[in-house]
Amino acid sequence: MSLQQTIIDNVKKAIQDLYSVTLESVELQGTRKEFEGDVTVVVFPMLRVVKGNPVQIGEAVGKYLVENIVEIDDYNVVKGFLNLVVSNSYYLDFFASIKDNEQFGFIAPSQNGEAVMVEYSSPNTNKPLHLGHIRNNLLGYAVAEIIKASGKKVYKTQIINDRGIHICKSMVAWQNYGHQETPETSNLKGDKLVGNYYVKFDQVYKEQIHNLIADGKSEEEAKKEAPILIEAQEMLRKWESGDEEVIALWKTMNNWVYQGFDQTYKTLGVDFDSYYYESNTYLLGKDNIEEGLTKGIFFKKEDGSVWCDLTDEGLDEKLVLRSDGTSVYMTQDIGTAIQRSKDKPDVTGMIYTVGNEQDYHFKVLFLILKKLGYDWAQNLHHLSYGMVDLPSGKMKSREGTVVDADDLIVEMTKTAGEISKDLGKLEGYSQEEKENIYNTIGLGALKYFILKVDPKKRILFNPEESVDFQGNTGPFIQYTYARIQAILRKANFDYTESITTIALHDKEKELIKQLEVYPEIIQNAANELSPAVIANYTYDLVKSYNSFFQNVSIFGADSEKEKQFRVQLSSIVGNTIKSAFGLLGINVPERM
Repeated sequence: MSLQQTIIDNVKKAIQDLYSVTLESVELQGTRKEFEGDVTVVVFPMLRVVKGNPVQIGEAVGKYLVENIVEIDDYNVVKGFLNLVVSNSYYLDFFASIKDNEQFGFIAPSQNGEAVMVEYSSPNTNKPLHLGHIRNNLLGYAVAEIIKASGKKVYKTQIINDRGIHICKSMVAWQNYGHQETPETSNLKGDKLVGNYYVKFDQVYKEQIHNLIADGKSEEEAKKEAPILIEAQEMLRKWESGDEEVIALWKTMNNWVYQGFDQTYKTLGVDFDSYYYESNTYLLGKDNIEEGLTKGIFFKKEDGSVWCDLTDEGLDEKLVLRSDGTSVYMTQDIGTAIQRSKDKPDVTGMIYTVGNEQDYHFKVLFLILKKLGYDWAQNLHHLSYGMVDLPSGKMKSREGTVVDADDLIVEMTKTAGEISKDLGKLEGYSQEEKENIYNTIGLGALKYFILKVDPKKRILFNPEESVDFQGNTGPFIQYTYARIQAILRKANFDYTESITTIALHDKEKELIKQLEVYPEIIQNAANELSPAVIANYTYDLVKSYNSFFQNVSIFGADSEKEKQFRVQLSSIVGNTIKSAFGLLGINVPERM
């Protein structure tokens, strides 16, 4: 049982024994720094059942706790707050219990336990990954790792949008203007090459619209009659009818894109256990719609289209099948979710990492799946996140103004290098060592800047601000980790023995308190689907460590035991920083 639970149980017992009334709940909080103590019991809420002076009640309960809980050494009462002083021995015993546990804070998933499927990335195959995809990938990957650490089995997946008119636009433009260009002949990543032709399509399309308007067409007519659009629509029709030549080109260009995506994923440090392709799933869901019709969950309109009436739930009527029998995105998503539950029968919940512009879509999807009677539909979550903006403004793929993910990563590495040089932090390192560290710092800065923000909030991303070596940034935390590794290298003595008899400095006790809550932080982050909980915990831990480092001498300690303990404490803090950053997909440098 945790100390917090022991305190809660004994406070309830104290109120029962002292006042003969039952206390339903007890409010605890950390003791404010200006007062002596470690845990504070808030007395005011007790006045609902205990009549009397809060200070006198606090005194009586405090005395009772000191007499009945061995870990409580002393107490003081400030107005309606009972501050409890926890014994040195409690903190030393706790520290000894975790110091050799490399998996501290993690719960190993049970082989037969519940599993969660996390979907993220899910790009289109007509362009490279961009800044928006970076937030999506970082969020999805981190949430998957955090849920895994909380004790559940996790499957990481994505659905690739590899069909449709937007894909045909790139194909038509390449066919007309590509001159058989390939990633090898152009020396371009395949996703960038294909993305260039998506931009080319838009340029030609706009030019043709302009010419048609000049010939007397209305803008609406011109947009529909532009030859290159008609060509793309015809290509889509041929794809859907299985035209061999079109399918061959589609496979070739998509494979170029997949190879490009794989390089970006590797650089970004994210991975997947399975892939779904829209070209394989776009016909899914139709049978489920028929089933829903027979159950009365859906209804047909006069034109033959099928709808779901969600007005009783405060939503509207939602189209699930067109009048010509073709599916819409909702149909596909219904079918894909059901297919995934068949592919992985142990999955009891799914998390969709998709931008907040799709909030309504997922409300409807989850509600329909519940109506269809799937138990696991109770455990579907939309990890909704805000857009990422740059100081330069909004991005548009078809106009070629998107910030390419690969280019941004290169820029981050370059920025990290420039700032490191200015600060003189890497003097004496070989060029290869420097490049590796620049990459670690740059990617760490990018990931941390994005993940420290609550997913629901919009982000204004400033590359230079993110690489600051001071404040709540990735490099600041990485630098603290590297400093700890330098301390461990300097410790030329055995510091592995458990120390249980020293008096703790306040700064040491504060650090151990921070370490103590790490398992709870992981569970909270998993429950909230928020890597920001982990990121900001890590920053708080680092601030506490730096305060300890500045105020407590490690190698100049008064005794050998104190010196050993302080090196041990540094080591555990370093391991926890590395562990927490690992959940965020961020590497830490041994030297910096």
